Amino acid sequence: MNSLFLSLLLVSLLFMKSFSEGQGKKWKGEGTTQNLESIVIGRCYEYTRIVNPSVGEKNCSELWEAFKNAFIKKDPCNIRPSDYELFINLSLHTIPPNKSLFWENNQQLVNSFSGRTRRYMSLGDTLFGFFGDLLNWCGQANSTGLDYDSCPTTEECENNAVESFWQMASITYAQHSSGVIHVLLNGSAEGGAYPVKGFFADYEIPNLQKDKISEIVIWVVDDIEGPDRDSCGIHTVKILENRLKTLGYDLTCTDNYKSVMFLLCLDHPDHSKCAFSSSAPAAQRGPTSSDRGGSWNKLMFVAFVGFLFRSALVY
Repeated sequence: MNSLFLSLLLVSLLFMKSFSEGQGKKWKGEGTTQNLESIVIGRCYEYTRIVNPSVGEKNCSELWEAFKNAFIKKDPCNIRPSDYELFINLSLHTIPPNKSLFWENNQQLVNSFSGRTRRYMSLGDTLFGFFGDLLNWCGQANSTGLDYDSCPTTEECENNAVESFWQMASITYAQHSSGVIHVLLNGSAEGGAYPVKGFFADYEIPNLQKDKISEIVIWVVDDIEGPDRDSCGIHTVKILENRLKTLGYDLTCTDNYKSVMFLLCLDHPDHSKCAFSSSAPAAQRGPTSSDRGGSWNKLMFVAFVGFLFRSALVY
């Protein structure tokens, strides 16, 4: 009898544990980033004090409250881009002309290439973009708490806290960009360099202010070890070029833009795409070996590129 009772008790406990875990994990996506409040307030101070002090003084605690109130105590699948309007207005600052850098399918490369506003100012280099970059968050209906167990994915519902945030941020970024607009696309991406359904296509292009833009410059750069799936004038890049021309923009397109390739080659100095060529023969003194010239060229290449882009790796 005791054995039967213990068996039933064990089964009951396992069932309750499984039920509890199932209740906690309501969504398929990862939960809110741990220590979210501390992270974003710290980022706010880092941005205004170190990354880009020119934005002036910002109340970082007020920004956190405006950000949190956009999604807290609400249905996680019923968060609208407009819910972040107060946060965007409080964090908004000038985006310098000729510094905007749009992108698709190469976030890490863009972060390095922009150099934290030193060369360009991508969406992630604005205060509002820096605030939420690479983080995850969501609330719970009728609760003041954050959900650290799970958050809805875009496949589960498009109007989730993160998706709506980046929609609003992308719209704002496009509206405040001016001068020469730069677009960095991944020529090795599956499905093409320019997703016809994506943030750039759906939220940024429609919100560019044509009267403030002098030219759009497109760079299509392949991964060093990736395939060449897309290029200027063909496939999805051609679709993008035709769309921008129809909208009346002057544009240029370059494949494997050299400055970006230099940055990629820092991690692949021996790859054939990173060969450092020179029309002048290398001067040699004393005994030589068969690979002396090649090794010297590689050394000079790495030193030269490292000098140009050492600051890009900080981010």
